[in-house]
Amino acid sequence: MATFYNQATLSYNGTVTNSNITAGEILEVLSADKYAVTSTYSADSDIVYIISIVNSGSSPVSNITVTDDLGAYPFGEEEDYAVPLTYNEGSVGYYINGIQQTPPTVADLSPLTITGITVPAGGNALIVYSARTNAFAPLGAGASITNTASISGTGFGTITASEQITADNAIDLAITKALSPSTVEANGEVTYTFVIQNFGGNAVTPADDVIFSDSFSPAIGSLTAEYNGTAWYEGTNYRYSETSGVFSSLSGQITVPAAQFIQDPATGEWSVQPGISTLTIKGNIL
Repeated sequence: MATFYNQATLSYNGTVTNSNITAGEILEVLSADKYAVTSTYSADSDIVYIISIVNSGSSPVSNITVTDDLGAYPFGEEEDYAVPLTYNEGSVGYYINGIQQTPPTVADLSPLTITGITVPAGGNALIVYSARTNAFAPLGAGASITNTASISGTGFGTITASEQITADNAIDLAITKALSPSTVEANGEVTYTFVIQNFGGNAVTPADDVIFSDSFSPAIGSLTAEYNGTAWYEGTNYRYSETSGVFSSLSGQITVPAAQFIQDPATGEWSVQPGISTLTIKGNIL
């Protein structure tokens, strides 16, 4: 709510007379909120945002401009800004009182600038769009993105609405398998190497109960296994059947360190160094 003041003046024959001061208040009729459909993000993930603008006044408000900073945050010593979100072109939708309208004009991509919005008297407008996290999106424990939308136009003061989402640190596993040698004689020895990578910010612990399994065909005999250089023992760490060739770890045996997240001090881009564990299985072809 804004307050304004006025005073009148009379000037005559070298005399100045001032009136009393009147005060008035301008009631703000527009309000805005901003929401993210999902509260967390990861690298290269799409986030859907909804901006709600409500008009409590008795007249429509037109020619509104919405400007979204896409989460820009200060970086470096030159007062530069890193922008962690990239608007997905063509994704904007526009609704008046729940009825879909022709998509509004996107005048600029960064900051995202949307023009030509109208909010009817006593009604609301919704602007829906998506953005993708990019290389400047902070990662790791405690990381977050806060982006702010500014709603501006003629006849009202600029209003803002912000939303914060946090980095998802859940475990995120990938596995690769290698065979050495790739050509082997009958009854020859082979080595299978499995590299398990964790791209998540949380370590894999025994409580996560990650189970590794593989079915070797042909099966291998005289099997030995090591996990991160430490010998595994059948019945304690794994079970294996030479008949079926099926190998599986027992509960709580697979652990993988958390990933490390590093921001380049020169460019501001983030990179991920996954946590790694290695399982090595050796045996003779049966």
